[in-house]
Amino acid sequence: MKQKNKLYKKLKKYEGYLFILPWMLGMLLFTIGPILFAIYIGFTEWKILTKPNFIGFQNYIDIFHDENFWNSLMVTVKYAVFAVPLGIITSLTIAILMNTEIKGIRFFRTVYYLPAVVSGVAVALLWRWVLDPEFGLINLLLAQIGIQGPGWLSDPDWVLPSYILMALWGAGGGMITYLVGLREVPQNLYEAAEIDGAGPLTKFFKITLPLMTPILFYNLIMGIIGAFRKFTDAYILGGAGNQGKFYLVYLYDNAFKYFKMGYATALAWILFVIIFLLTLIIFKSSSLWVYYESNDD
Repeated sequence: MKQKNKLYKKLKKYEGYLFILPWMLGMLLFTIGPILFAIYIGFTEWKILTKPNFIGFQNYIDIFHDENFWNSLMVTVKYAVFAVPLGIITSLTIAILMNTEIKGIRFFRTVYYLPAVVSGVAVALLWRWVLDPEFGLINLLLAQIGIQGPGWLSDPDWVLPSYILMALWGAGGGMITYLVGLREVPQNLYEAAEIDGAGPLTKFFKITLPLMTPILFYNLIMGIIGAFRKFTDAYILGGAGNQGKFYLVYLYDNAFKYFKMGYATALAWILFVIIFLLTLIIFKSSSLWVYYESNDD
């Protein structure tokens, strides 16, 4: 009987480990395992059906001498530089407009949020029609006022503005977080500012904007990650003169068009490092511009 009690106590000590065992197995098999495998594949020449051939850093050396890599990286960076800040400004503006209690405001909030729940493929097909140079909605509207619209995706100079325009169309997705933040701003701060004679702009820049910086911080990071991971619409719509060849599209082509899995994996690791460094810089700079309620000032 004593031995049974001892055995029971011993097993009881490991009871917690048994509960987390399925999660640990899942973590090992579906997260850590693939990460380690991807690190290895990045150092190999592998065409899926053949055995991986270890070639050291050759993939990374080839990538830095690859003109298409630099082109796709520059296209993605230029897109991120314009699309991320414009997206943040547009989302915040929509949220401010939607932060009112007029009749039917819930309907308008739903309408603005709808693009965020539409499938990426459907969005791309919709924009293919909207941007069509002959029958597209935008060029037809421009023709009504005597302006000949450009070849949005067929003219290299207009490819990037087309993708930025598409990004702004989905800005309503970020509206929700800003709207929640605006609701949390204490009204007594506005009342005190009004007593001191502050106008709408002063209240916005001195009260609203500082209190919204944690949400701006979050959306900035998510926006940069999203911009560097742009794929679905770029893959479907493309663009003239390689101007629609975003980084992930180039990575996908190498992996599933040319079956250069080692090369594509190395591209993925470079993308990871770029996003990691940008995120790190934003985190480090956050103490200069992000305001938290616990801040002494």
